[in-house]
Amino acid sequence: MDRLDHLEHLDKHLVEELAQVARETVRDELREQSRKQRRTAMLYAASGAAALYAGGAVALAVGLALAIGLPGWAAALITAALLGVAAYLLRGAAHPKRGHPSAPSHVVGGTAPAGPPSGLGLPYPPMPHHGPTGPELNPDVPDHRA
Repeated sequence: MDRLDHLEHLDKHLVEELAQVARETVRDELREQSRKQRRTAMLYAASGAAALYAGGAVALAVGLALAIGLPGWAAALITAALLGVAAYLLRGAAHPKRGHPSAPSHVVGGTAPAGPPSGLGLPYPPMPHHGPTGPELNPDVPDHRA
């Protein structure tokens, strides 16, 4: 029995050692991946900052070009309106309208509500035009079609 206890201790030690090696390997791999992702994120942030400054320079150039023939306040107002329209169009491009199921052509009792009472904003599924087809349902006969 003494010999088996020694082997059990070796097994536990081996398992602990393998777990430690696996943890270190995973930790090193995650560290390497996060380093690459951090570098990519920094490059994206720098490109975004450069694009922001470039956009500001373009807006200033447009404002100064308009200020040649208009008062300064009018040039600034037109430039701001142009930037607002550009922002609206870019927002629309970022969030394209998703295809919603069309509303049923006829709703019994008036118009269909905009969304279900649950408040989740999901539209009701379209209702069939005709009732269910198939054998007549008899309330006295149990239905075993589970």
